[in-house]
Amino acid sequence: MPAKSRFTKLDAFTKTVEDARIRTTSGGIVTIVSLIVVFFLAWGEWADYRRIIIHPELVVDKGRGERMEIHLNITFPRIPCELLTLDVMDVSGEQQHGVQHGVTKTRLRPFSEGGGDIDSKQLDLHSRDEAAFHMDPNYCGPCYGANPPSTAQKPGCCQTCEEVKEAYAQAAWAFGRGEGIEQCEREHYAEKLDEQRNEGCRIEGGVRVNKVVGNFHIAPGKSFSNGNMHVHDLKNYWDSPVKHTFTHIVHHLRFGPQLPDHITKKLGKKQMPWTNHHLNPLDGTSQETDDTNYNFMYFIKIVPTSYLPLGWEKTFQGFQDQHHAELGSFGASGDGSVETHQYSVTSHKRSLAGGDDRAEGHQERLHSKGGIPGVFFSYDISPMKVINKEERPKSFLGFIAGLCAIVGGTLTVAAAVDRALFEGTVRLKKMRSKDL
Repeated sequence: MPAKSRFTKLDAFTKTVEDARIRTTSGGIVTIVSLIVVFFLAWGEWADYRRIIIHPELVVDKGRGERMEIHLNITFPRIPCELLTLDVMDVSGEQQHGVQHGVTKTRLRPFSEGGGDIDSKQLDLHSRDEAAFHMDPNYCGPCYGANPPSTAQKPGCCQTCEEVKEAYAQAAWAFGRGEGIEQCEREHYAEKLDEQRNEGCRIEGGVRVNKVVGNFHIAPGKSFSNGNMHVHDLKNYWDSPVKHTFTHIVHHLRFGPQLPDHITKKLGKKQMPWTNHHLNPLDGTSQETDDTNYNFMYFIKIVPTSYLPLGWEKTFQGFQDQHHAELGSFGASGDGSVETHQYSVTSHKRSLAGGDDRAEGHQERLHSKGGIPGVFFSYDISPMKVINKEERPKSFLGFIAGLCAIVGGTLTVAAAVDRALFEGTVRLKKMRSKDL
């Protein structure tokens, strides 16, 4: 026998002599079954190690000076584009009257004719067909007592009908159909307005706003501020021979970039309202009314949300050095992370003539009188932020520990089963020998 080592006394796994071992059929079956179980559980452990989970966190939003993008696509089948104005304002005092950039107005055929597209117009401050290039270079159009707008093509002048309208809006004057105004008569403004009376309009595009409490609305007529009041010139709306209403369809409304489909599926595989984290509640909303003097209001609570893909930490520093900005300041980032927003919404509608909800069985519910007809969206920003971060459920060391537990536990159970089968077989044989 070989000389004993000093570690021999420390051996916790004592060996048996080969001659003392007994091999049985049941032992072979238990061995095969135990190996199958080990491979099956090991594969499950490996799959669990490779699995990616979404770990949500709720933190205080510490972003500063950020801006937010609003993406909208809304159809108004019973009011022409010429009468619609999109305005944005917030509590910081910033106002965007008659938003001119990033938004497209598409003229639609009358509702009775199916509402197909006629043409689409990107809103620019100076459209070439209105710039009066054919006029004398020395021509300076009058503003009819109003101060020329700061955005005028030629300083101190009103060259186009649109510039006269802007000058009237700054002076808080009603404009009407432009009768007696040479620029509007030259551009046939009144005739164009009459041609579009039966048309509808689709407004789509994106607006960038401050990330503070604010609102945006779509209402008829040119908008302007009169002291602390926001006012619309409703003369053309009320004097129209055609009955216009603010029946509308919200095809899409979101705040920030849309998450890719594969990420949305990860966040909500069951596609249920409480599991899909990035449903836009107003998508597909339709509201109808036959009242020209009607107001629709949507009160929106916005929750800032980040999506951080697996391995985001490794690339964030390089992205930050390159862009000198925090993650996702303007939406999707180069490292695959997305800075967006979720929201909840409560809607309300009322006639501007006031009254109660007697027809709906709520006589005690009264509505105030007055206001502007249109569709209004009032939004508030939550101070809390949701972070959806991709993680692996366990580390590599955890995987090794689990694998060892599977092998050791399975073999221990298999040994106990084999011992029970062997002891049972031996006792059964003894009982039979006694009977004989």
